[in-house]
Amino acid sequence: MREIAVVAFAQTRHSATDDGQSEAELIVPVLDEVRAKTGLRRFGFTCSGSCDYLAGAPFSFVSVLDAIGAWPPISESHVEMDAAWALYEAWVALQHGDIDSALVYGFGKPSQTDLREIMTLQLDPYYLAPLGLDQVSFAALQASAAGAGRAELDEIVRRSRADGRANPYALDLPDPAGNDFEVEPLRPYDIAPSADGAAAVVLAAGDLARELCENPAWITGIAHRIEPHYLGMRDLARSASAADAARAAGVGKGHVDVAELHTQFSHEELILREALELGEDTVVNPSGGPLAANPVMATGLIRIGEAAQRILDGGASRTVGHASSGPCLQHNLVTVMEADHEQ
Repeated sequence: MREIAVVAFAQTRHSATDDGQSEAELIVPVLDEVRAKTGLRRFGFTCSGSCDYLAGAPFSFVSVLDAIGAWPPISESHVEMDAAWALYEAWVALQHGDIDSALVYGFGKPSQTDLREIMTLQLDPYYLAPLGLDQVSFAALQASAAGAGRAELDEIVRRSRADGRANPYALDLPDPAGNDFEVEPLRPYDIAPSADGAAAVVLAAGDLARELCENPAWITGIAHRIEPHYLGMRDLARSASAADAARAAGVGKGHVDVAELHTQFSHEELILREALELGEDTVVNPSGGPLAANPVMATGLIRIGEAAQRILDGGASRTVGHASSGPCLQHNLVTVMEADHEQ
């Protein structure tokens, strides 16, 4: 396998309300930041992740290419999902050996729509969508199956929001309060607050990574796995696909200093901790995670970027970035990164 590393990461200051910026305007500052960090103006490959349903227009991602600069012509691709999977595509492209760098970015503006309604559109139109349930209702079923205690969930939210208040990119949210349910047993604060935002990551191979960055975050393992779409065919109390992806990526081959998990609901942290077999001494979501800000379609990429940043800053030697897609942790991607890795 070819050596590939994260050499730069940038994200927006996420906003819970529409500040009037277009998707292209959202992405320009983070692109400028990763270009400044690496000194690169052009990349061997460019890949993005977004959702046309959020923008309400087909091929909406094409307009954002104006921010990238597509002349002279560039090699470009797009995934209609979280940009963590765009990073996976870029990693595969780099493995081919004909390019040495890749730009990955993701963006979303859920403030323009009803996110729960939009996410319901991804459900099977014959058996699941007619039930009238949405992603929060499905998550409530999973939370009930997992049997998480109220005190445990409240502590996850409290810690996440406290860490988020120390993160200049996350939302400034108070500690959890209130006894009303959104969908029992989930309370409103158990749900990741959607936000407008964007993020970018630069990948580089081998010697180029060492030239561009003092402490590259080497990707030593990356894998994604998916389970059946139908909830009745799964054990909702656990995540088999996250566990399989973690084993394939080699999470258990060493101590994990920091894990950034794509937890869109508080109970998912408990399920993912078990699936990834994270120790009690592993710090989970020190950025605050999605429970402090959920810039849809960039959130998973940010988990990888935040985990990589701990290595780039010299504060960690081995980290994990996790991304999820689909109802009830259906599809999971796990990335293991290490410092000073030599193959």
